Amino acid sequence: MARYTTAVCRLCRRSGDKLMLKGSRCFGPKCAMERRGKPPGHQPMRRRRLSDRGVQLREKQKARYSYGMLEKQFRRFFEAAERQAGITGENLLVLLERRLDNIVYRLGFADSRSQGRQLVRHGHILVNGRKVDVPSYLIKEGDTISWKEASTKSGYYEQMAQGFESKVIPEWLSLDIEKGVGQVISLPTPSDIEAKFELPGIVEYYSR
Repeated sequence: MARYTTAVCRLCRRSGDKLMLKGSRCFGPKCAMERRGKPPGHQPMRRRRLSDRGVQLREKQKARYSYGMLEKQFRRFFEAAERQAGITGENLLVLLERRLDNIVYRLGFADSRSQGRQLVRHGHILVNGRKVDVPSYLIKEGDTISWKEASTKSGYYEQMAQGFESKVIPEWLSLDIEKGVGQVISLPTPSDIEAKFELPGIVEYYSR
């Protein structure tokens, strides 16, 4: 499967906003947005105003970068949201939040979505007691997310578990700190999710 291999900090600079792609590093002095906030590449003497189409593209790219998805997969998620009843943009946001790699990140099992995606692909994560190694797997209400028993003996797990109490878990999720088991109390709503992008712009981009 194709994947983005260039430094992800360039994506934040290109988007003009912190997309939290590097976890805790994004809060420190090494954050590329703090050190070099300008977009990568040659900068023209006079910056041109973005067209409406350019603004829509930027919002779509910010969403895609935030969840670590390539264009073809992101488009499939949009089409699935379009088929559902309700507001397409809100449907899309909820679908993105239901991805397993995002849930692993939201539960504090990983510092970033990319790290969560790696944990899932390497088979460390169980859903309802069964191994699921597909990062785009959509969780459902009532699902439990836990660690494979062998993985709980790793140095990474021990280090991560020490910080469970300081993690801020969304209200639609719960975490048993002692057992390291998360549960989906309810599906997220758009008001539960703090998005770094504008949903109407994404819908308008694909609706041309």
